[in-house]
Amino acid sequence: MAMAKTIGELRRSGYKVRSVKDEVRNNVIHKLQNKEPLFPGIIGYDQTVIPSLINAILARHDILLLGLRGQAKSRIVRMLPSLLDEHIPFIKGCEINDNPYRPVCKHCTDLVAERGEETEIAWLHRDRRFGEKLATPDVTIADLIGDIDPIKAAGQRLHYSHEGAIHFGIIPRTNRGIFAINELPDLQPRIQVGLFNIMEEKDIQIRGFNVRIPLDVMIVFTANPEDYTNRGNLITPLKDRIDSQIVTHYPKTIEDAIRITEQEAWLQRDGLEVIIPTYFKEIVEQAAFEARKSEFVDQKSGVSARLTITTMENLVSNAERRAILLGERSVVPRIIDLQHALPGMTGKVELVFEGEQEGPAKVSKALIGKAVKEIFKRYFPDPLQRRPRQQEGETRQQEGSEYGKIVGWFEAGNTIEIADEMPLKEYFGVLDRVKGLREFTRKHLKIGESDTYELASAMEFVLDGLHQSSRIAKEELDHGISYRDLVGSIFTGRGKGIEEED
Repeated sequence: MAMAKTIGELRRSGYKVRSVKDEVRNNVIHKLQNKEPLFPGIIGYDQTVIPSLINAILARHDILLLGLRGQAKSRIVRMLPSLLDEHIPFIKGCEINDNPYRPVCKHCTDLVAERGEETEIAWLHRDRRFGEKLATPDVTIADLIGDIDPIKAAGQRLHYSHEGAIHFGIIPRTNRGIFAINELPDLQPRIQVGLFNIMEEKDIQIRGFNVRIPLDVMIVFTANPEDYTNRGNLITPLKDRIDSQIVTHYPKTIEDAIRITEQEAWLQRDGLEVIIPTYFKEIVEQAAFEARKSEFVDQKSGVSARLTITTMENLVSNAERRAILLGERSVVPRIIDLQHALPGMTGKVELVFEGEQEGPAKVSKALIGKAVKEIFKRYFPDPLQRRPRQQEGETRQQEGSEYGKIVGWFEAGNTIEIADEMPLKEYFGVLDRVKGLREFTRKHLKIGESDTYELASAMEFVLDGLHQSSRIAKEELDHGISYRDLVGSIFTGRGKGIEEED
């Protein structure tokens, strides 16, 4: 059907104008009835945040999304315009998207009074009905609401109290749409006070002149609870006027966290075959889970989901760099690559005390180590769980578990050294020197003998898991890493784990 071009045509078509909140409410109801996804790509909120959002929308509420960094608050806000009608009519040329049936600005009321049903209208797409402002200390009332424009007044020979002299701010220009303010507590208290009338009466006043323009706008805020005490403050009267406060959260399971990282991270690399074993994905996510409970990490700041995204991208990039240098056909991460992925973590981990002895890089290494240890136990027997003596003559290490052959090989004085730029054949050959390692790895991970790429990475995973469980020692070298006997390393001062260092 052709879109109406005048108010008269629009009226004859039977079109009814709804308020923004009614419009969003009706579209949500329609999507729920048709089992359509409301917030595609938002993972882990199906039973928590999304039901609360739906309830707030059905109640026609203004909304505050409250949560730590990296919890998809901004993404949710930017998806709200998809719940608006695709197009709505407004009086052509209007700065504040006036309702053709009930214009409110002086320009449009004068235009309709002059032309009546022949007044031209235009159609506004939903993408142009969303306004967003990052709250910063320098934001002014003029930015949000508007101010008197002296140049405009002089050019049109208008008195400053004349409505035509107003320069509208971003909120009036989002009339009949959705307006969002990110990081609300960073807004100065006197500016927050300026939002009272919009929240309560849905109108604006500019410079104290007798100009009142009723607005039809849905307002959504985001805030970080840390901001309430550190960088800024959300004043109580404004908070009281926000209808629904919805608390966001980090992924509750590693499975949800992996889905988020897979969705957001750039992992496909120029036609190369990228193979990421599941345990690598779990290690990266577990590192974030460990950070969110670490005594060294400031929990009030949170640990963003962006930490795992950038860490995974760096992990794959180091494997890609090696594949390019060596001319290998597949990009497969190795445990040694995790140390090259640390730059994706260090900038996103805020310590309890800046400048303390435990620096960001050292803390990040410790978090990776804890993650390896935790995920290792998902795939292999606990190295610290002892079994009965099988036969006479077994050493103490061999007696302890089914890792006897592997640990015993190191106990006999053997060592191996691994570099991250080793060709696959050399890398696999070095690891295969460890007695019993290949058979043990294949037994528990069900990897085929021909899957050399995955088998080699998994064999290193076993060694690092044993190190994190304090069964063998690991030393970081200038060009790579070395695995050796734990007892021998104690006397040489080598192979100490991160948490063991002074």
